[in-house]
Amino acid sequence: MEDTLLDKDATLAKELGQLLAEHKGINVVVLDLRSLNTWTDFFIISTVTSSTHLKGLQRHIKEFTTERDIEIIRRQRKIASDDEWNLIDLGTMVIHLMTEKSRTFYDLERLWSGGSLIWKNP
Repeated sequence: MEDTLLDKDATLAKELGQLLAEHKGINVVVLDLRSLNTWTDFFIISTVTSSTHLKGLQRHIKEFTTERDIEIIRRQRKIASDDEWNLIDLGTMVIHLMTEKSRTFYDLERLWSGGSLIWKNP
């Protein structure tokens, strides 16, 4: 039963990655972190180009989660100033919407390089 839930979460994480890419998220990646920690299973990371782009992606994420009855635990949490990094916590999945500057500086893919890349936009 637990494996089925994890597979469902992996599928949802990939779908969220695809959703961000479809709405012009740049360099979207989905990392499987299940072997590295206990507080989340997947990171979904996307670069945004502006605050308007960020808000649009947040709206699409909200619609996606509402349609699938996924609870947003923490929404629109600003990590860096000026909307450079917003985190949306879905429990088993954490979405990072970052400007190019923040993404380069914080380099989450390198920091969490022990995780597996399970999806990226082509």
